[in-house]
Amino acid sequence: MKKTQDLIEELVIYAQNELFIDVDDIAFIRNGLFDLFKVYDLGERLEEYRELQEILDDLTDYAVENKIIDESDRLLFETKIMGILLPNPSQIIATFECIARMEGMEKALEYFYDISIKSNYIRMADISKNVSWNYTGERGDLKITINLSKPEKDPKEVLKASCAPQNSYPKCRLCAENVGFSGNANWPARQTLRTIPIFLGDEPWHFQYSPYSYFEEHLIALSNEHRPMVVDTNAIARMVDFVELFPMYFIGSNAALPIVGGSILAHDHYQGGAKVLPMMNAGAIDEYFHDSFCKSSLQILDWYNSVIRLQSNSAAEIMKLAGYVMECWASYSDDQIGLVAKGKKQHNAITPVVRLEDDIYVVDMILRNNRTDEEHPYGIYHPTEDLHNIKKESIGLIEVMGLFILPGRLYKEFETITSYLTGERELNFKELVDEKHPMSKHLAMIVQLSNDNGNSLSVGEASKVITEYINKSCEKILDCTAIFKNDIIGNKAFEYFVNTMGFCKEC
Repeated sequence: MKKTQDLIEELVIYAQNELFIDVDDIAFIRNGLFDLFKVYDLGERLEEYRELQEILDDLTDYAVENKIIDESDRLLFETKIMGILLPNPSQIIATFECIARMEGMEKALEYFYDISIKSNYIRMADISKNVSWNYTGERGDLKITINLSKPEKDPKEVLKASCAPQNSYPKCRLCAENVGFSGNANWPARQTLRTIPIFLGDEPWHFQYSPYSYFEEHLIALSNEHRPMVVDTNAIARMVDFVELFPMYFIGSNAALPIVGGSILAHDHYQGGAKVLPMMNAGAIDEYFHDSFCKSSLQILDWYNSVIRLQSNSAAEIMKLAGYVMECWASYSDDQIGLVAKGKKQHNAITPVVRLEDDIYVVDMILRNNRTDEEHPYGIYHPTEDLHNIKKESIGLIEVMGLFILPGRLYKEFETITSYLTGERELNFKELVDEKHPMSKHLAMIVQLSNDNGNSLSVGEASKVITEYINKSCEKILDCTAIFKNDIIGNKAFEYFVNTMGFCKEC
Protein backbone atom coordinates (compact mmCIF):
# COMPACT_ATOMS: atom_id res chain seq x y z
CA MET A 1 0.00 0.00 0.00
CA LYS A 2 1.15 3.55 -0.68
CA LYS A 3 2.45 5.77 2.11
CA THR A 4 -0.29 7.65 3.90
CA GLN A 5 1.01 11.02 2.75
CA ASP A 6 0.95 9.76 -0.84
CA LEU A 7 -2.67 8.64 -0.41
CA ILE A 8 -3.52 12.07 0.97
CA GLU A 9 -1.87 13.72 -2.02
CA GLU A 10 -3.80 11.43 -4.36
CA LEU A 11 -7.01 12.50 -2.64
CA VAL A 12 -6.10 16.19 -2.97
CA ILE A 13 -5.51 15.75 -6.70
CA TYR A 14 -8.88 14.00 -6.97
CA ALA A 15 -10.55 16.93 -5.21
CA GLN A 16 -8.90 19.47 -7.51
CA ASN A 17 -10.11 17.66 -10.61
CA GLU A 18 -13.51 16.33 -9.53
CA LEU A 19 -14.78 18.59 -6.72
CA PHE A 20 -13.63 21.88 -8.22
CA ILE A 21 -11.78 23.09 -5.13
CA ASP A 22 -10.07 26.44 -5.49
CA VAL A 23 -6.28 26.48 -5.73
CA ASP A 24 -6.24 28.81 -2.69
CA ASP A 25 -7.91 26.08 -0.61
CA ILE A 26 -5.44 23.27 -1.37
CA ALA A 27 -3.05 23.87 1.53
CA PHE A 28 -5.99 24.29 3.91
CA ILE A 29 -7.52 20.99 2.79
CA ARG A 30 -4.23 19.13 2.84
CA ASN A 31 -3.53 20.33 6.39
CA GLY A 32 -6.99 19.20 7.49
CA LEU A 33 -6.21 15.70 6.20
CA PHE A 34 -2.76 15.75 7.82
CA ASP A 35 -4.36 16.57 11.16
CA LEU A 36 -6.94 13.79 10.74
CA PHE A 37 -4.25 11.16 10.08
CA LYS A 38 -1.50 12.71 12.26
CA VAL A 39 0.83 12.79 9.28
CA TYR A 40 2.85 15.92 8.50
CA ASP A 41 5.02 15.09 5.48
CA LEU A 42 4.20 16.02 1.91
CA GLY A 43 3.52 13.08 -0.33
CA GLU A 44 4.75 12.44 -3.84
CA ARG A 45 3.52 14.94 -6.44
CA LEU A 46 1.00 13.13 -8.62
CA GLU A 47 -0.64 13.72 -11.98
CA GLU A 48 -3.10 10.81 -11.90
CA TYR A 49 -5.42 9.29 -9.32
CA ARG A 50 -7.38 6.08 -8.91
CA GLU A 51 -11.09 5.53 -8.36
CA LEU A 52 -12.20 7.41 -5.26
CA GLN A 53 -13.33 4.29 -3.37
CA GLU A 54 -9.91 2.66 -3.84
CA ILE A 55 -8.20 5.66 -2.23
CA LEU A 56 -10.72 5.77 0.62
CA ASP A 57 -10.41 2.02 1.24
CA ASP A 58 -6.63 2.38 1.63
CA LEU A 59 -6.97 5.36 3.95
CA THR A 60 -9.60 3.70 6.15
CA ASP A 61 -7.49 0.51 6.26
CA TYR A 62 -4.65 2.66 7.60
CA ALA A 63 -6.97 4.31 10.13
CA VAL A 64 -8.20 0.92 11.43
CA GLU A 65 -4.72 -0.60 11.57
CA ASN A 66 -3.37 2.42 13.49
CA LYS A 67 -6.29 2.53 15.95
CA ILE A 68 -7.51 5.91 14.69
CA ILE A 69 -10.98 4.36 14.26
CA ASP A 70 -12.78 1.09 14.99
CA GLU A 71 -13.65 -1.22 12.12
CA SER A 72 -17.34 -0.39 12.56
CA ASP A 73 -16.64 3.34 12.05
CA ARG A 74 -15.38 3.06 8.48
CA LEU A 75 -18.36 4.74 6.84
CA LEU A 76 -18.46 7.59 9.36
CA PHE A 77 -14.73 8.13 8.85
CA GLU A 78 -14.94 8.07 5.05
CA THR A 79 -17.63 10.73 5.20
CA LYS A 80 -15.48 12.82 7.53
CA ILE A 81 -12.59 12.62 5.04
CA MET A 82 -14.79 13.71 2.15
CA GLY A 83 -16.30 16.51 4.25
CA ILE A 84 -12.83 18.07 4.46
CA LEU A 85 -12.52 18.02 0.66
CA LEU A 86 -15.96 19.22 -0.39
CA PRO A 87 -16.58 22.97 -0.95
CA ASN A 88 -18.65 24.51 1.82
CA PRO A 89 -22.43 24.92 1.43
CA SER A 90 -22.37 28.58 0.40
CA GLN A 91 -19.86 27.82 -2.38
CA ILE A 92 -22.00 24.97 -3.73
CA ILE A 93 -25.11 27.17 -3.66
CA ALA A 94 -23.30 30.09 -5.34
CA THR A 95 -21.94 27.83 -8.08
CA PHE A 96 -25.38 26.27 -8.63
CA GLU A 97 -27.04 29.68 -8.94
CA CYS A 98 -24.30 30.98 -11.24
CA ILE A 99 -24.65 27.99 -13.60
CA ALA A 100 -28.44 28.32 -13.55
CA ARG A 101 -28.18 31.99 -14.60
CA MET A 102 -25.50 31.51 -17.23
CA GLU A 103 -26.29 28.06 -18.69
CA GLY A 104 -29.77 27.16 -17.52
CA MET A 105 -31.35 25.04 -14.80
CA GLU A 106 -30.59 21.67 -16.42
CA LYS A 107 -26.84 22.40 -16.35
CA ALA A 108 -27.08 23.57 -12.73
CA LEU A 109 -28.83 20.35 -11.72
CA GLU A 110 -26.25 18.35 -13.65
CA TYR A 111 -23.50 20.06 -11.63
CA PHE A 112 -25.26 19.47 -8.31
CA TYR A 113 -26.02 15.82 -9.02
CA ASP A 114 -22.48 15.21 -10.29
CA ILE A 115 -20.84 16.68 -7.20
CA SER A 116 -23.24 14.72 -4.96
CA ILE A 117 -21.85 11.54 -6.57
CA LYS A 118 -18.19 12.59 -6.72
CA SER A 119 -18.21 13.60 -3.05
CA ASN A 120 -19.44 10.08 -2.27
CA TYR A 121 -22.60 11.50 -0.70
CA ILE A 122 -24.41 9.30 -3.22
CA ARG A 123 -22.34 6.13 -2.86
CA MET A 124 -22.54 4.76 -6.38
CA ALA A 125 -19.99 2.05 -5.64
CA ASP A 126 -22.43 0.61 -3.08
CA ILE A 127 -25.59 1.32 -5.08
CA SER A 128 -24.14 -0.59 -8.05
CA LYS A 129 -24.26 -3.74 -5.88
CA ASN A 130 -28.07 -3.67 -5.88
CA VAL A 131 -29.78 -6.41 -7.89
CA SER A 132 -32.42 -4.91 -10.18
CA TRP A 133 -34.68 -6.07 -12.98
CA ASN A 134 -37.83 -5.08 -14.89
CA TYR A 135 -41.02 -7.10 -15.08
CA THR A 136 -43.87 -6.71 -17.56
CA GLY A 137 -47.02 -7.29 -15.52
CA GLU A 138 -50.69 -7.53 -16.36
CA ARG A 139 -51.44 -3.84 -15.84
CA GLY A 140 -48.05 -2.24 -16.36
CA ASP A 141 -44.34 -2.68 -16.00
CA LEU A 142 -42.72 -2.96 -12.57
CA LYS A 143 -39.16 -2.26 -11.48
CA ILE A 144 -37.80 -4.45 -8.70
CA THR A 145 -34.59 -3.92 -6.70
CA ILE A 146 -33.06 -5.99 -3.92
CA ASN A 147 -31.25 -3.31 -1.94
CA LEU A 148 -27.72 -4.53 -1.14
CA SER A 149 -26.27 -1.03 -0.68
CA LYS A 150 -27.55 -0.89 2.92
CA PRO A 151 -26.35 -4.15 4.53
CA GLU A 152 -27.96 -5.09 7.81
CA LYS A 153 -25.85 -4.30 10.86
CA ASP A 154 -23.98 -7.08 12.62
CA PRO A 155 -24.62 -7.63 16.36
CA LYS A 156 -21.64 -5.46 17.43
CA GLU A 157 -22.94 -2.55 15.36
CA VAL A 158 -26.44 -3.00 16.77
CA LEU A 159 -25.03 -2.89 20.32
CA LYS A 160 -23.00 0.21 19.51
CA ALA A 161 -26.05 1.91 18.03
CA SER A 162 -28.10 1.12 21.12
CA CYS A 163 -25.46 2.84 23.27
CA ALA A 164 -25.15 5.89 21.01
CA PRO A 165 -26.63 9.16 22.27
CA GLN A 166 -30.19 9.91 21.21
CA ASN A 167 -30.16 13.09 19.18
CA SER A 168 -32.20 16.12 20.13
CA TYR A 169 -30.27 17.97 17.43
CA PRO A 170 -30.95 17.63 14.58
CA LYS A 171 -34.57 16.86 15.41
CA CYS A 172 -34.84 14.35 12.56
CA ARG A 173 -32.84 13.09 9.58
CA LEU A 174 -34.61 15.47 7.20
CA CYS A 175 -33.89 18.70 9.06
CA ALA A 176 -31.74 21.23 7.23
CA GLU A 177 -29.41 21.21 10.26
CA ASN A 178 -28.09 17.81 9.13
CA VAL A 179 -25.76 19.60 6.70
CA GLY A 180 -22.24 18.92 8.02
CA PHE A 181 -23.45 16.82 10.99
CA SER A 182 -20.83 14.26 12.05
CA GLY A 183 -23.24 11.43 12.86
CA ASN A 184 -22.71 8.46 15.16
CA ALA A 185 -23.49 4.74 15.30
CA ASN A 186 -27.19 5.61 15.34
CA TRP A 187 -27.19 8.52 12.87
CA PRO A 188 -25.63 8.78 9.41
CA ALA A 189 -22.75 11.19 8.94
CA ARG A 190 -23.70 14.14 6.77
CA GLN A 191 -20.49 16.15 6.28
CA THR A 192 -20.99 15.66 2.54
CA LEU A 193 -24.65 16.69 2.50
CA ARG A 194 -25.37 19.85 0.54
CA THR A 195 -28.80 21.36 -0.12
CA ILE A 196 -30.07 24.05 -2.46
CA PRO A 197 -32.46 26.62 -0.91
CA ILE A 198 -35.70 27.19 -2.82
CA PHE A 199 -39.06 28.85 -2.17
CA LEU A 200 -42.25 26.78 -2.48
CA GLY A 201 -45.53 28.52 -1.76
CA ASP A 202 -43.58 31.55 -0.45
CA GLU A 203 -41.94 29.34 2.19
CA PRO A 204 -38.24 28.52 2.52
CA TRP A 205 -37.57 24.91 1.52
CA HIS A 206 -34.45 22.99 0.47
CA PHE A 207 -33.83 20.29 -2.03
CA GLN A 208 -31.14 17.64 -2.04
CA TYR A 209 -30.50 14.36 -3.77
CA SER A 210 -31.23 11.18 -1.86
CA PRO A 211 -28.07 9.35 -0.77
CA TYR A 212 -29.80 6.03 -1.51
CA SER A 213 -30.73 6.96 -5.10
CA TYR A 214 -33.54 4.43 -5.53
CA PHE A 215 -34.04 5.72 -9.08
CA GLU A 216 -32.45 8.23 -11.45
CA GLU A 217 -31.79 11.62 -9.81
CA HIS A 218 -33.88 10.66 -6.79
CA LEU A 219 -34.35 13.87 -4.80
CA ILE A 220 -35.96 15.13 -1.62
CA ALA A 221 -37.59 18.52 -1.08
CA LEU A 222 -37.86 19.38 2.59
CA SER A 223 -39.40 22.14 4.63
CA ASN A 224 -37.03 24.50 6.40
CA GLU A 225 -39.30 24.09 9.42
CA HIS A 226 -39.48 20.83 11.37
CA ARG A 227 -43.22 20.15 11.27
CA PRO A 228 -45.42 17.10 10.58
CA MET A 229 -46.32 16.13 7.03
CA VAL A 230 -49.60 17.54 5.75
CA VAL A 231 -51.06 16.74 2.34
CA ASP A 232 -53.53 19.48 1.49
CA THR A 233 -54.12 22.16 -1.17
CA ASN A 234 -51.06 24.05 0.08
CA ALA A 235 -48.95 20.95 -0.52
CA ILE A 236 -50.28 20.68 -4.09
CA ALA A 237 -49.49 24.39 -4.64
CA ARG A 238 -45.92 23.85 -3.42
CA MET A 239 -45.49 20.84 -5.70
CA VAL A 240 -46.76 22.87 -8.66
CA ASP A 241 -44.18 25.52 -7.76
CA PHE A 242 -41.52 22.81 -7.71
CA VAL A 243 -42.26 21.45 -11.19
CA GLU A 244 -42.43 24.97 -12.60
CA LEU A 245 -38.95 25.54 -11.18
CA PHE A 246 -37.69 22.09 -12.26
CA PRO A 247 -39.92 20.93 -15.16
CA MET A 248 -37.55 18.03 -15.90
CA TYR A 249 -38.52 16.37 -12.59
CA PHE A 250 -41.67 15.00 -10.98
CA ILE A 251 -42.48 15.57 -7.31
CA GLY A 252 -44.75 13.60 -5.00
CA SER A 253 -45.66 13.09 -1.39
CA ASN A 254 -46.39 10.08 0.73
CA ALA A 255 -49.80 10.11 2.38
CA ALA A 256 -49.60 11.78 5.77
CA LEU A 257 -50.98 8.79 7.72
CA PRO A 258 -49.28 5.73 9.27
CA ILE A 259 -49.34 2.41 7.33
CA VAL A 260 -49.95 4.15 3.99
CA GLY A 261 -47.38 6.91 4.59
CA GLY A 262 -43.61 7.09 4.44
CA SER A 263 -41.01 6.32 7.09
CA ILE A 264 -40.68 9.94 8.32
CA LEU A 265 -44.03 11.61 8.95
CA ALA A 266 -42.61 14.10 11.47
CA HIS A 267 -41.02 16.35 8.83
CA ASP A 268 -42.89 17.87 5.89
CA HIS A 269 -41.15 16.69 2.74
CA TYR A 270 -41.65 15.43 -0.80
CA GLN A 271 -39.75 13.04 -3.08
CA GLY A 272 -39.12 13.28 -6.79
CA GLY A 273 -36.59 12.93 -9.56
CA ALA A 274 -36.38 11.81 -13.15
CA LYS A 275 -39.70 10.83 -14.74
CA VAL A 276 -38.94 7.12 -14.86
CA LEU A 277 -41.35 5.43 -12.46
CA PRO A 278 -43.68 2.92 -14.15
CA MET A 279 -47.05 4.38 -13.11
CA MET A 280 -46.34 7.49 -15.19
CA ASN A 281 -46.69 5.39 -18.33
CA ALA A 282 -50.08 3.97 -17.34
CA GLY A 283 -52.93 4.66 -19.74
CA ALA A 284 -56.50 5.61 -18.90
CA ILE A 285 -59.51 3.33 -18.57
CA ASP A 286 -61.94 6.23 -18.86
CA GLU A 287 -61.86 10.03 -19.04
CA TYR A 288 -64.32 12.38 -17.29
CA PHE A 289 -65.15 16.08 -17.27
CA HIS A 290 -66.73 18.58 -14.89
CA ASP A 291 -68.71 21.72 -15.71
CA SER A 292 -66.89 23.68 -12.99
CA PHE A 293 -63.42 22.75 -14.25
CA CYS A 294 -63.59 23.47 -17.97
CA LYS A 295 -59.83 23.49 -18.54
CA SER A 296 -59.26 20.12 -16.92
CA SER A 297 -60.00 16.41 -17.26
CA LEU A 298 -60.04 13.46 -14.88
CA GLN A 299 -58.96 9.94 -15.80
CA ILE A 300 -59.15 6.61 -14.00
CA LEU A 301 -55.79 4.98 -14.63
CA ASP A 302 -55.31 1.45 -15.91
CA TRP A 303 -53.02 0.58 -13.01
CA TYR A 304 -52.83 -1.87 -10.12
CA ASN A 305 -53.99 0.42 -7.32
CA SER A 306 -56.68 3.11 -7.45
CA VAL A 307 -55.36 6.22 -9.19
CA ILE A 308 -57.06 9.36 -10.48
CA ARG A 309 -55.13 11.45 -13.01
CA LEU A 310 -55.94 15.15 -13.32
CA GLN A 311 -54.70 17.12 -16.34
CA SER A 312 -54.98 20.82 -17.14
CA ASN A 313 -53.21 23.65 -18.94
CA SER A 314 -54.06 25.93 -16.00
CA ALA A 315 -51.99 25.80 -12.82
CA ALA A 316 -54.65 27.68 -10.86
CA GLU A 317 -57.44 25.35 -11.96
CA ILE A 318 -55.57 22.11 -11.37
CA MET A 319 -54.68 23.21 -7.84
CA LYS A 320 -58.33 24.00 -7.20
CA LEU A 321 -59.43 20.71 -8.74
CA ALA A 322 -56.90 18.68 -6.74
CA GLY A 323 -58.14 20.35 -3.56
CA TYR A 324 -61.73 19.48 -4.49
CA VAL A 325 -60.87 15.79 -5.09
CA MET A 326 -58.96 15.62 -1.79
CA GLU A 327 -61.93 17.14 0.06
CA CYS A 328 -64.35 14.67 -1.55
CA TRP A 329 -62.14 11.66 -0.88
CA ALA A 330 -61.48 12.58 2.76
CA SER A 331 -65.13 11.91 3.67
CA TYR A 332 -66.06 9.27 1.09
CA SER A 333 -67.27 5.86 2.34
CA ASP A 334 -68.84 2.99 0.43
CA ASP A 335 -70.62 0.19 2.31
CA GLN A 336 -70.74 -1.97 -0.83
CA ILE A 337 -66.96 -2.42 -0.82
CA GLY A 338 -66.35 -1.94 2.92
CA LEU A 339 -64.69 1.47 2.56
CA VAL A 340 -64.78 3.59 5.73
CA ALA A 341 -63.38 7.12 5.38
CA LYS A 342 -62.95 7.86 9.07
CA GLY A 343 -63.69 6.46 12.50
CA LYS A 344 -62.10 7.82 15.65
CA LYS A 345 -59.30 8.87 13.32
CA GLN A 346 -59.02 9.74 9.63
CA HIS A 347 -58.51 6.72 7.33
CA ASN A 348 -58.83 8.04 3.77
CA ALA A 349 -55.72 9.76 2.42
CA ILE A 350 -54.12 10.64 -0.88
CA THR A 351 -50.61 10.18 -2.27
CA PRO A 352 -50.25 12.97 -4.86
CA VAL A 353 -47.69 13.07 -7.68
CA VAL A 354 -47.19 16.21 -9.79
CA ARG A 355 -45.34 16.78 -13.06
CA LEU A 356 -45.33 18.98 -16.15
CA GLU A 357 -45.64 17.38 -19.58
CA ASP A 358 -45.46 19.73 -22.59
CA ASP A 359 -46.94 22.61 -20.56
CA ILE A 360 -49.76 20.38 -19.26
CA TYR A 361 -49.99 20.01 -15.48
CA VAL A 362 -50.48 16.37 -14.47
CA VAL A 363 -51.53 15.44 -10.93
CA ASP A 364 -51.81 11.73 -10.16
CA MET A 365 -53.82 11.12 -6.98
CA ILE A 366 -53.33 7.64 -5.53
CA LEU A 367 -56.24 6.83 -3.23
CA ARG A 368 -55.20 5.31 0.11
CA ASN A 369 -56.88 4.09 3.30
CA ASN A 370 -55.11 2.94 6.48
CA ARG A 371 -57.97 1.27 8.38
CA THR A 372 -57.29 -2.00 10.19
CA ASP A 373 -59.61 -4.67 11.61
CA GLU A 374 -59.26 -8.02 13.37
CA GLU A 375 -58.83 -9.88 10.11
CA HIS A 376 -56.29 -7.33 8.79
CA PRO A 377 -54.24 -6.09 11.77
CA TYR A 378 -51.57 -4.64 9.46
CA GLY A 379 -54.11 -2.78 7.33
CA ILE A 380 -57.07 -3.71 5.15
CA TYR A 381 -55.24 -2.28 2.12
CA HIS A 382 -51.79 -3.45 3.23
CA PRO A 383 -50.08 -6.56 1.80
CA THR A 384 -51.64 -9.69 3.25
CA GLU A 385 -49.52 -11.69 5.68
CA ASP A 386 -48.68 -14.36 3.10
CA LEU A 387 -46.73 -11.62 1.25
CA HIS A 388 -44.80 -10.32 4.26
CA ASN A 389 -41.81 -12.52 3.48
CA ILE A 390 -41.33 -10.31 0.41
CA LYS A 391 -42.50 -6.90 1.72
CA LYS A 392 -43.94 -6.20 5.17
CA GLU A 393 -43.07 -2.50 5.45
CA SER A 394 -45.42 0.35 4.53
CA ILE A 395 -46.10 0.61 0.80
CA GLY A 396 -45.22 4.23 0.17
CA LEU A 397 -44.90 6.63 -2.74
CA ILE A 398 -42.17 4.79 -4.63
CA GLU A 399 -43.75 1.33 -4.40
CA VAL A 400 -47.26 2.42 -5.35
CA MET A 401 -45.74 3.95 -8.48
CA GLY A 402 -44.29 0.56 -9.44
CA LEU A 403 -40.74 0.56 -8.06
CA PHE A 404 -40.16 -2.06 -5.35
CA ILE A 405 -37.21 -1.68 -2.98
CA LEU A 406 -36.86 -5.08 -1.32
CA PRO A 407 -34.66 -5.69 1.75
CA GLY A 408 -31.11 -6.93 1.18
CA ARG A 409 -31.65 -9.99 3.41
CA LEU A 410 -33.69 -11.53 0.59
CA TYR A 411 -30.61 -12.03 -1.56
CA LYS A 412 -29.05 -14.54 0.87
CA GLU A 413 -32.40 -16.11 1.68
CA PHE A 414 -33.15 -16.68 -2.00
CA GLU A 415 -29.73 -18.31 -2.37
CA THR A 416 -30.86 -20.77 0.31
CA ILE A 417 -34.17 -21.39 -1.50
CA THR A 418 -32.18 -21.99 -4.69
CA SER A 419 -30.17 -24.67 -2.89
CA TYR A 420 -33.44 -26.37 -1.85
CA LEU A 421 -34.75 -26.37 -5.43
CA THR A 422 -31.51 -27.73 -6.87
CA GLY A 423 -31.24 -30.49 -4.26
CA GLU A 424 -27.94 -29.10 -2.97
CA ARG A 425 -29.54 -28.71 0.44
CA GLU A 426 -31.98 -31.21 1.96
CA LEU A 427 -35.50 -29.81 2.30
CA ASN A 428 -36.85 -30.62 5.77
CA PHE A 429 -40.34 -29.17 6.23
CA LYS A 430 -40.40 -30.12 9.93
CA GLU A 431 -37.48 -27.75 10.53
CA LEU A 432 -39.03 -24.94 8.49
CA VAL A 433 -42.28 -25.08 10.48
CA ASP A 434 -40.33 -23.92 13.55
CA GLU A 435 -40.70 -20.12 13.74
CA LYS A 436 -37.15 -19.88 15.08
CA HIS A 437 -35.76 -21.25 11.81
CA PRO A 438 -34.32 -18.35 9.76
CA MET A 439 -36.19 -19.54 6.65
CA SER A 440 -39.56 -20.16 8.32
CA LYS A 441 -40.94 -16.88 6.94
CA HIS A 442 -40.55 -18.35 3.44
CA LEU A 443 -42.25 -21.68 4.23
CA ALA A 444 -45.27 -21.13 1.96
CA MET A 445 -43.04 -19.95 -0.87
CA ILE A 446 -40.70 -22.94 -0.53
CA VAL A 447 -43.62 -25.40 -0.40
CA GLN A 448 -45.23 -23.92 -3.50
CA LEU A 449 -42.03 -23.74 -5.56
CA SER A 450 -40.98 -27.23 -4.50
CA ASN A 451 -44.38 -28.75 -5.32
CA ASP A 452 -44.56 -26.96 -8.68
CA ASN A 453 -40.98 -27.51 -9.82
CA GLY A 454 -39.42 -30.35 -7.83
CA ASN A 455 -35.98 -30.30 -6.24
CA SER A 456 -33.62 -31.07 -9.12
CA LEU A 457 -33.57 -27.78 -11.01
CA SER A 458 -30.40 -26.20 -12.34
CA VAL A 459 -29.26 -23.02 -10.60
CA GLY A 460 -30.49 -20.98 -13.58
CA GLU A 461 -33.90 -22.66 -13.57
CA ALA A 462 -34.26 -22.16 -9.80
CA SER A 463 -33.32 -18.52 -10.10
CA LYS A 464 -35.92 -18.05 -12.83
CA VAL A 465 -38.82 -19.53 -10.83
CA ILE A 466 -37.84 -17.57 -7.70
CA THR A 467 -37.72 -14.33 -9.71
CA GLU A 468 -41.13 -15.07 -11.21
CA TYR A 469 -42.51 -15.71 -7.72
CA ILE A 470 -41.19 -12.30 -6.58
CA ASN A 471 -42.67 -10.61 -9.66
CA LYS A 472 -46.12 -12.06 -9.01
CA SER A 473 -45.86 -11.20 -5.31
CA CYS A 474 -45.12 -7.56 -6.13
CA GLU A 475 -48.19 -7.46 -8.39
CA LYS A 476 -50.31 -8.93 -5.57
CA ILE A 477 -48.91 -6.34 -3.14
CA LEU A 478 -50.05 -3.51 -5.40
CA ASP A 479 -53.43 -5.19 -5.83
CA CYS A 480 -53.75 -5.28 -2.03
CA THR A 481 -53.29 -1.51 -1.86
CA ALA A 482 -56.12 -0.88 -4.35
CA ILE A 483 -59.21 0.64 -2.71
CA PHE A 484 -61.34 -0.21 -5.74
CA LYS A 485 -60.31 -3.71 -6.79
CA ASN A 486 -59.70 -4.53 -10.44
CA ASP A 487 -62.93 -6.46 -10.94
CA ILE A 488 -66.50 -5.63 -12.04
CA ILE A 489 -67.61 -4.55 -8.56
CA GLY A 490 -64.49 -2.47 -7.95
CA ASN A 491 -64.59 -0.78 -11.35
CA LYS A 492 -68.24 0.19 -10.93
CA ALA A 493 -67.58 1.48 -7.41
CA PHE A 494 -64.65 3.57 -8.69
CA GLU A 495 -66.77 5.13 -11.44
CA TYR A 496 -69.57 5.78 -8.93
CA PHE A 497 -67.14 7.72 -6.72
CA VAL A 498 -66.06 9.82 -9.69
CA ASN A 499 -69.70 10.49 -10.57
CA THR A 500 -70.51 11.58 -6.99
CA MET A 501 -67.97 14.37 -7.45
CA GLY A 502 -69.94 15.67 -10.45
CA PHE A 503 -67.76 14.20 -13.19
CA CYS A 504 -69.24 12.55 -16.27
CA LYS A 505 -67.85 11.23 -19.53
CA GLU A 506 -69.53 13.99 -21.51
CA CYS A 507 -70.35 17.41 -20.09
